[in-house]
Amino acid sequence: MSWYFIFPTVSTSFIALSAILVAIGWRQIIKRKREAHEKTMVAAAVAALLFFIIYMSRTIFIGNTSWGGPDDLKTIYLIFLLFHIVLATVAAVFGITTLTLAWRKKFAKHRKWGRTTALIWFATALTGITVYVLLYLCYPGGHTKPVIDAIFGT
Repeated sequence: MSWYFIFPTVSTSFIALSAILVAIGWRQIIKRKREAHEKTMVAAAVAALLFFIIYMSRTIFIGNTSWGGPDDLKTIYLIFLLFHIVLATVAAVFGITTLTLAWRKKFAKHRKWGRTTALIWFATALTGITVYVLLYLCYPGGHTKPVIDAIFGT
């Protein structure tokens, strides 16, 4: 397996793990297992952060993969990808806000934000995994060019 496949596979695995941990953490807090919930949600945040670090490293040094599937699906894919990117951005802001509220022990607000954040995070993970499946499993990925090469013209 080449670097072309390793980074996307590992980063997508971290997003899936993060979503699973959020689901587990949600169940724990429903069962009033506050300490377990806190540890699980921190682990979910770490998994999401690891995804982001790997994703950005891949973007900078290897590049992002362009659509390699049929041309008649390209517009639909790009709209779906844009939806995923917006959703991921919103999820990141909500996630940081929710974690900050918990850290500051503002649990009433944390509880309200947490429900919405978890649902957005599940949708983000699902759409992210779908993008991965489309780009690396269903269709051969298109061209990649590292951002660093694009910037410095190498």
